[in-house]
Amino acid sequence: MEALSERNPRVVSAVKLQRGAQRRKAGRFLAEGANAVAAALETARVHELFYSQAAAERDHALIAGASAAGVRTTLVSDRAAEHLAETVTAPGLVAVCDLLDVPLATILDAGPRMLAVPVEMAEPGNAGTVIRVADAVGADGVVLAGDTVDPHNGKCVRASAGSIFHVPIARHRDVAETLDAIAAAGITILATAANGEVDLDDADELFTEPVAWLFGNEAHGLDPAVARRADHRVRIPIRGRAESLNLATAAAICLYANSRVRY
Repeated sequence: MEALSERNPRVVSAVKLQRGAQRRKAGRFLAEGANAVAAALETARVHELFYSQAAAERDHALIAGASAAGVRTTLVSDRAAEHLAETVTAPGLVAVCDLLDVPLATILDAGPRMLAVPVEMAEPGNAGTVIRVADAVGADGVVLAGDTVDPHNGKCVRASAGSIFHVPIARHRDVAETLDAIAAAGITILATAANGEVDLDDADELFTEPVAWLFGNEAHGLDPAVARRADHRVRIPIRGRAESLNLATAAAICLYANSRVRY
């Protein structure tokens, strides 16, 4: 089998999916590396799987399984693999997948018990980490509210380590509409805040009902007006000398505390 070069039209089209505008136009995105590709294959979202010779030897079972499932599997040159990858060291395994975000109503109509709602999140690595945490603790969905990062961004997909295919994800540009919809679904809205009136250690009773957690922007935190819309503002007790916690860490602590009571 002859390997496709970086100039092959299918490879060129796939490489363009590294850009957000092209992802929206095509309705597809790239997932690279064995973890992400395996998770994508489980959800039957893969249109084509590009692999290098090195990947063919290393991930033979994964590629064979994709082919057996009817996915087009395509050998590419090392140079083509480098073009397809967004990482410095190309994994040589890249899947072209359908976009996976769903309407907000789809998540809310399913009767969720625990949601993560990052507001105005800008950093794709943090977004992927929050999605991974939400998956790990058994959250029912992630809602990216406001002017937010694209969850299909390559860095976000990699940071999620496959979890982006496990957890329902919605995007809604209007923050007020997002909060209105969550409240109308009978879900208690909690905001993380350094000066919150509820200590996380004392919040267990809140977690016996459906909860949506608002997490703020990495640089500016949660807008005070948005925090006021929450039913409760929850502070994470800091017992050492750290001034604060970064967004992904705060999300992990809050969602885990919630999951301990929910399950």
